[in-house]
Amino acid sequence: MPTLALTNFNILVGFLGGWISLFGLVSFLCKETFYLSEALISLLAGVAFSPAAANLIRPLEYAGTQANVEAVTLAFSRLVLGVQFVLAGVQLPSKYLRVQWRPMTLLVGLVMTCMWLSTSLLVWAMVPSFPFLYALAVGSCVTPTDPVLSNVIVKGRFADHNIPKDLQDLIISESGANDGLGYPFLFLALYLIKHVGAHGEQGSAAGAGTAIGLWFGETWGYTILLSIIYGAATGLLAKVLLKWAEDRKYVDRESFLVFAISLALFIVGTCGMIGSDDVLACFIAGNAFTWDDWFRLETADDSFQPTIDMLLNVTIFMWYGAVIPWHEFVHNNVIPIYRLIPLGVLALMLRRLPFVFAVHRWIPQIEQAKQAIFVGFFGPIGVSAVFYLYVTLEFIDGLAEGSNPAPDLDQFKETVRVVVWFLAVVHGLSIPLGKLGYYAPRTLTRNLSVTSGDEADTNQRAVRVRGRVSFPLSRNRAARKQPTGDAESQAQTQADDEYIRMGPRLRGSVIPLPPTAADQSGDKPVDQDQGPLAPIPELPNRSIRFLDHTPPPDKQGN
Repeated sequence: MPTLALTNFNILVGFLGGWISLFGLVSFLCKETFYLSEALISLLAGVAFSPAAANLIRPLEYAGTQANVEAVTLAFSRLVLGVQFVLAGVQLPSKYLRVQWRPMTLLVGLVMTCMWLSTSLLVWAMVPSFPFLYALAVGSCVTPTDPVLSNVIVKGRFADHNIPKDLQDLIISESGANDGLGYPFLFLALYLIKHVGAHGEQGSAAGAGTAIGLWFGETWGYTILLSIIYGAATGLLAKVLLKWAEDRKYVDRESFLVFAISLALFIVGTCGMIGSDDVLACFIAGNAFTWDDWFRLETADDSFQPTIDMLLNVTIFMWYGAVIPWHEFVHNNVIPIYRLIPLGVLALMLRRLPFVFAVHRWIPQIEQAKQAIFVGFFGPIGVSAVFYLYVTLEFIDGLAEGSNPAPDLDQFKETVRVVVWFLAVVHGLSIPLGKLGYYAPRTLTRNLSVTSGDEADTNQRAVRVRGRVSFPLSRNRAARKQPTGDAESQAQTQADDEYIRMGPRLRGSVIPLPPTAADQSGDKPVDQDQGPLAPIPELPNRSIRFLDHTPPPDKQGN
């Protein structure tokens, strides 16, 4: 007799597959028209079907205990970050970290340190009776920018129309590097808490010395340096082996495409076994794997890796929506909601934006103030913050099991959980709002009319260009044709004319206007100097990308 089998597995798998299918039907509309990512939509879906709502996704019932839920969330976050970082490293241009080490040093060194300190000060100021060392630990969890949410702003139509390719690469590279380098900030605070704070059994001086020694030895030496060496060696070896197999036709196309993802799984597992920084190792391995651009160019036209990326993003954010402690945002013993909301807003405005804006003049990829505001505002908090949250909770549990546990550990644990989750939600919701209010700094939204004089005196056909130009021309074509008698002005005019003749590099869409009456009558547009111009052919309605960039004559060599 057939019976209903409403098991957890059947419900979860059926719901996950149904949701991905339904979202896929309107995915282009959501992402390219409304600028809503699969991460945000899946997070809201997870909330709707969580135990607090429809109760179709029941994490506590799956895991058995709250500790197991936290362990599953940490492991799931490690998996997604590992795959994301290998893919992030693979899609960067050849030798990117070596070529762009100066802007990367500014963003990962100076800016990240300022982000850590500013966020910690905000937490210390807004959470009542909270020790500053604890605030340093909480601030370090939300300091790294998230690679999953960063992909939302560097992929798709919004990025193609508004963000130059070199700036997209910088955002990807920074999100990978600073996420892996979050360990030093976190464990400096945790070691000081353990050896100097109320938990320290030694004096302040001796405890500080022990903490700094552990920080340099274990964190920088074993965790960071070993991860860099291991990731670079593994990535280079994987590339050599794959190239050898490809040259001899030993590997099929499917295995070739999945190789980067399997490499990420291998590094996450092996680094986890030795207790090193698997997140940083994955990013370094991805860079080393495509150091000569061979694998990136071979897979540039394939969609397998983005597909796996999308599936992981949808799944993990649905899980996050079900495990976020929503009720603790209002009902907790550490920070009232009237303090928690201003903390989220202040962190959104002061955590990153002022420091990126202050140093953007020394970063070549950030050419305008609007771009600096964009990069400063979009420093999302997401999967990486959840990862460091549960690393912190594991450390606190270890302190609680010691011989001299401090009475405020429960306050510390509850504060870090509430604040980190709340900031992650606030930053995730801010991305679509920021996109809607962002005016592209490199987008040309005006009509460009290529005219040789007054519009009434010519029959030239106009072409509207939406894209970005490399420099603004302060004079129109008719004005530049007038003789000025100034030798320097005439030389500059000739240089501008030569530059226009060669054609400025545009990035964006070229959209033809409807034919004019002159076109329909067969009359050809005429240039006063060059004679009849060839008719402009109809162009298809598609995006035309020019990846190179030619500076104007007066800017070359600077």
